[in-house]
Amino acid sequence: MKDLMQCRKEIDEIDRKMSALFEKRMRIAADVAEYKRVSGKKVFDKQREDEKLDAVEKLASNEYLGRGLRELFSQIMSLSRKYQYTMLADKGQNGFTVTEKLCCEKDETAAFFGEPGSYTEQALMHALGATCQRISCPTFAAVVEAVEAGTAKYGAVPIENTTTGDISDLYDLMAEHAVYPVAEQVIKIEHVLAAPEGATEESILEVYSHPQALLQCSGYFSARPELLQRACSSTSGCAMSVAKSGDITKAAIASEAAAKRYGLTVLRRGLNNENVNSTRFLVLSGRPVYTADADKVSICFEIAHESGSLYRILSHLIYNNLNMTKIESRPIPGKQFEYRFFVDFDGRLSEPAVQNALTGIREEASRLKVLGCYKAFV
Repeated sequence: MKDLMQCRKEIDEIDRKMSALFEKRMRIAADVAEYKRVSGKKVFDKQREDEKLDAVEKLASNEYLGRGLRELFSQIMSLSRKYQYTMLADKGQNGFTVTEKLCCEKDETAAFFGEPGSYTEQALMHALGATCQRISCPTFAAVVEAVEAGTAKYGAVPIENTTTGDISDLYDLMAEHAVYPVAEQVIKIEHVLAAPEGATEESILEVYSHPQALLQCSGYFSARPELLQRACSSTSGCAMSVAKSGDITKAAIASEAAAKRYGLTVLRRGLNNENVNSTRFLVLSGRPVYTADADKVSICFEIAHESGSLYRILSHLIYNNLNMTKIESRPIPGKQFEYRFFVDFDGRLSEPAVQNALTGIREEASRLKVLGCYKAFV
């Protein structure tokens, strides 16, 4: 049996030789990058890589070592590509420009989802100030379309709740429309049960609210299973409708601000299942801009439906030491079992690490859209 220290010494010597060969290979990769820059050829050549991996796998003396060689050279070629991307990276802002701050002039408007008094309106006022002119929209699509068309300078929409998760419809809208998140706002959600004057909890037979709000208050309905739950388009819209009805058998789950705005009586506070219940909102712009203090990037991409494709894309974030904070997948309309991925990560479009990562992702994904760059709520 060989001495352990002797084995380690031999491994160290092999590792030194491998390190030197690795550096030599990367220097040649730099020459390849220059050739591809001049010729306009893409860095990622999947056919060439597959042929190379097949060849090195056959060099091994057995099947196990063959699989190991394939994995090793797959990583080496991945590192080679990333090294080349650092040399070829787009040093621009990916079509974005920097703006000093977000503001609405007196003759400009900002759109929000829901009726006046909604949580989304509160988020918009937190982001832009209470004096901005505001217009309500009945759907997420209406907000997005108003911003894209320029009838509203900004638009606010909910994107995620701590209790019920993502609001997936909005992801699809951002992928398909020319709108860009420029700010993030988190609002604490404090639902109340509100009804017309004269109502009591005992008189209520039906409760109206947005589906997300009904889910966030599911514990209340478990305790009162006789109540009929009525899903509507927005919490504030439900408050307005219940107020107009004057019917003491109907109640709305909404914010206290909405209850006050529409003259409803608050019958119960603290309806949320969880005390820590917050919703993340995005403020959208029709222009690709970001503020100087932005520290989060959102992207979406589409990739081939094959083994390792998602790993290859996400590896660009790891290689450039970028912290991914969220990933979400959505089916691509019209494409069976194919998905579009939405990723948030820390960074700013002006940073070299972000530029390098986006260059690699753009090269290797079938489609990439930089959704926006904005200040993350702390």
